[in-house]
Amino acid sequence: MTPLTLIDNYYPEGSERRRVLLDHSRAVTAKALAMVDAHPELEADRRFVAEAAMLHDIGIFLVDAPDIDCHGSSPYIAHGYLGAELVRQAGYPRHALVCERHTGAGITLSDIIEQRLPIPHREMLPVSIEEQIICFADKFFSKNHLDEEKSVEKARQSLLKFGNDGARRFDHWCTLFL
Repeated sequence: MTPLTLIDNYYPEGSERRRVLLDHSRAVTAKALAMVDAHPELEADRRFVAEAAMLHDIGIFLVDAPDIDCHGSSPYIAHGYLGAELVRQAGYPRHALVCERHTGAGITLSDIIEQRLPIPHREMLPVSIEEQIICFADKFFSKNHLDEEKSVEKARQSLLKFGNDGARRFDHWCTLFL
């Protein structure tokens, strides 16, 4: 699988949204692969991490985020499951799970229901070690400040606005991956 082949279907050459997606995804991929390389004991599938990290945000063009040149009709929180649908339709169900489960530090069914989030009612927590690595790596990069990596504390703080569960998962990942 070549991630750029799938990205090319939805992100036109020269568009700002393509630049944002590729710059962000490359940063996440590099950090995720550094974690894979630093922790061979986890036996993460390096090739899969490289592919899935490049695709994790493929759904952003479907959401309303004009600051990153995305003019879809869905709220930003929906980009994960919407991207997962595209990747699943392309025949990559395992990659699709990364798209669906990377938002925040994952989202529980109870959080979706309690917060009335506009996404399907199902568990969206990263399960496999590869999903967890990519989700964790993603927390260090925003799409609005593409040239900077967040500190551990800043990445953790960005999760607290969604409750303590995500921050607890993040803290656990710090012990596993850093």
